Amino acid sequence: MSVTGIDQITYAADDLPTCRRFFSDWGLALKSETADQLVFECLNGCRVVVAAIGKPGLPAAMEEGPTLIEVVWGVESEADLASYAVAIAQDAGFVEGEVEGARRIGCTDPNGLAVRLQVSRKHGVEIQCGAMNTWNAKPRINQAAPIYERATPIEVGHVVFFVADVKATGDFYASRFGFVGSDSYPQRGAFMRCAPEGGHHDLFLLQLPSGKRGLNHVAFTVRDIHEVFGGGLHFSRCGWETQLGPGRHPISSAYFWYFKNPAGGLIEYYADEDQLTADWQPREFEPGPTVFAEWAVDGGLDGNTRRQKNTDAPQGKFLTEKKS
Repeated sequence: MSVTGIDQITYAADDLPTCRRFFSDWGLALKSETADQLVFECLNGCRVVVAAIGKPGLPAAMEEGPTLIEVVWGVESEADLASYAVAIAQDAGFVEGEVEGARRIGCTDPNGLAVRLQVSRKHGVEIQCGAMNTWNAKPRINQAAPIYERATPIEVGHVVFFVADVKATGDFYASRFGFVGSDSYPQRGAFMRCAPEGGHHDLFLLQLPSGKRGLNHVAFTVRDIHEVFGGGLHFSRCGWETQLGPGRHPISSAYFWYFKNPAGGLIEYYADEDQLTADWQPREFEPGPTVFAEWAVDGGLDGNTRRQKNTDAPQGKFLTEKKS
């Protein structure tokens, strides 16, 4: 029995027209729209809901302004859901009911976030990805690596929150839902995955000296490094602002590109994270710029020139040509 990943997230935002354009440009499919709510889907059916702040029935937010207010995690079966219901029955904010004809349970985590579980509605997807030729293995034969004009995210891969107490919040996810620690910043941050076997992290909890609670970012999985670049360049052409990237994380090995999000926090394209098993031995790191990013482009790349923003546009010469 284990949580299988993120099935749905819900933002509360104050500018739905801007969010509609933002998530459409991001590559999500708009499935429904009302005056106070937008529903988008990723390729595998993972949902992104954007509701108007103040919409009746929304969970309480951890912080003021646009932010993430709910994470719905998927499980494999009704039997698993029943077992988790027993585990969280005494927790704050316990709820149980039906959403669109399916049973959903939940509670409030120690940081004030609405946590929900349902039998996963996501479906498998068959997609082609770019193969990487290395010195030892060259699977891409007589074929160019892909170039993407934009990204089409597969799913919400992980969420990251500022928490008041990283130990208490991490212990909650481990004891209630079986989450496993992958790596950590001692007393500062916890990378956690849903099950012993899986991607490097589905959840990252970060404790600041101020005790701030709230959203840091939401990360969307794409096919490969080429889609990170293609998606980021398209999003840049659409006029959205980079926070940092493209770049590469040393801890998870993933390639990333972060943008500012009108629905709250940051949003990330990422690919090629480490895959772990129960044999993995968690590591400890001291926070620092070289731990966060092996390399990164500050301010992003311009979608038209394909160069770092605020630099000269290409002049039509070879890069190795000497200036006269």
